[in-house]
Amino acid sequence: MSKITKVKARQVFDSRGNPTIEAEVFTKNKSAIAICPSGASTGTYEAYEKRDKNNKRYLGKSVLNAISLVNSKVSKKLKGQNIHNQERIDALMINLDGTRQKTKLGANSILAVSMAVKKLSAKIRKKPLYKTFLIKNNFRLPFPLMNIINGGAHANNGLRIQEFMIRPDRAKNFTDAMRICFLVIKNLSKIIKNKGLSTSVGDEGGFAPMISNNNQALDLIVSAIRKSGFVNGKDVSICLDVAANELYKRNKYSIHSKSYISVERSIQEYKKIINKYKIKSIEDPFAENDWISWNKLMKSLKKVQIVGDDLYVTNLERLKKGFLNLSSNAILIKLNQIGTVSETLDVIRFAQTIGFQTIISHRSGDSEDTFIADLAVGTNSNQIKTGSLARSERVAKYNQLLRIEEELKEKGKYSGSEIIKMIKDE
Repeated sequence: MSKITKVKARQVFDSRGNPTIEAEVFTKNKSAIAICPSGASTGTYEAYEKRDKNNKRYLGKSVLNAISLVNSKVSKKLKGQNIHNQERIDALMINLDGTRQKTKLGANSILAVSMAVKKLSAKIRKKPLYKTFLIKNNFRLPFPLMNIINGGAHANNGLRIQEFMIRPDRAKNFTDAMRICFLVIKNLSKIIKNKGLSTSVGDEGGFAPMISNNNQALDLIVSAIRKSGFVNGKDVSICLDVAANELYKRNKYSIHSKSYISVERSIQEYKKIINKYKIKSIEDPFAENDWISWNKLMKSLKKVQIVGDDLYVTNLERLKKGFLNLSSNAILIKLNQIGTVSETLDVIRFAQTIGFQTIISHRSGDSEDTFIADLAVGTNSNQIKTGSLARSERVAKYNQLLRIEEELKEKGKYSGSEIIKMIKDE
């Protein structure tokens, strides 16, 4: 039995240049590291991110107190534990914290340790990380939901919608999916330049041109898809992350313009852009506590993937409520929203049992850590959100998926056919 000898945490930096936690877990002869990501657009019910708010040296962003807790209390608690007993290790940290949203230790410190434990267990067993999750064979490579235009909290351009993404629905395999996305992105870059706009990128690598109208962004994407030789809505589909929490006030929404309008009018506007631009997936179309509006939208739309992110925050209890309320048909999975690998897997398992699509996601403040790529394959989650083909912290995940596809060869199926079937069946 491989026992934990110590746990060590250190402060490193994420893709936005903010401090974050890297944890290293040790057994007698081996160790593994993991880095916790951080979000900008966050849900109220997410697990707590512990920072040193009064530390002016890092403008209140440092994580030195959380690190100290890992190096003392967490390390002491986990010393002697079997590295392969993920559930017990995670439970020990949850109990040590003792709060609902992990406010004592911080979900960022707990998660970094939890991920490092999972990595070290796989390393000791001499198994690829993706083979240590829920699936033992018949692995599937996920579809990329690739961010190509940034707005909202991820850019400074005035776009209401936070993420404009493409999904290569008719790609033959993951390699082909990346080729298709590459072509659309390069052609989009040319189109933006020709209009005299900037091709600088936002937090997640998508272009952030200085435009403020959602339809302008959508028109640019449709043009890029067409210029690349593909059919919008068939070969390549447009997907949106609205992040409506940021656009909600007094039971009204400013999703489609700066003006706040009723839920009913918002739904009508959604229908217009869905029909015009053949949009196939919408994430967080309404606010995190507006359950009634989510249900209304679900009843109003067909053949559209409705994804809960801030609505669920990778929390099993909120997912169960959403299922009973008929709020959505898909869930976004973010490890740091809940704070442990075990709890994340519980949510994925339940979501798949009730027929939800599971989409593994990065955060806007991410790192070179590729854990989520393996998680997507190891849980047969048929979609992944990890940014654009820009910024190395985003590309690192895509490169890891390419390595996994190469390793699996004919044993690794691609989720493409599943997406097409899902669209037809709905």
